Amino acid sequence: MPVQRPQPYLNCNFLVDLGNGSTAGFAEATLPSIEIDVVAYREGSDKVNSVRQLPGLTRHGNLVLKRGIVGDLDLFNWIRAVSNGQLDRRNVSVTLLDEQRNAVQRWLVRNAFPVKYEGAHPKAKASEVAIELLELACDGLEIE
Repeated sequence: MPVQRPQPYLNCNFLVDLGNGSTAGFAEATLPSIEIDVVAYREGSDKVNSVRQLPGLTRHGNLVLKRGIVGDLDLFNWIRAVSNGQLDRRNVSVTLLDEQRNAVQRWLVRNAFPVKYEGAHPKAKASEVAIELLELACDGLEIE
């Protein structure tokens, strides 16, 4: 599905599907990073006195979602269920949209489950939107 064009897409139009079939609005989505450990290896019979760099285990960062509080308890209920022993893994997708709101690229976060929830940080002197945060651990990241 990735669509190429000469100028980059804007980062402000996207949809998030939390794996339950409906899309949710978020103000920000930070996609997981992919990191590969480096393993230093040297055989005793190597003539060169240095190590070789080999790829090791692959690690995936967490997906971080932020949105304004709208009275919907789905995010909180999901992490509460996981914290009570009901592991609910979901395939979460983040879809980038173009100016006409057509899907141009989709990231699939495999087997995600919540590991962190933050509610709002109320401040009496502020006039900001109340934001909640959900952080999801995952087994992998793919681009569809």
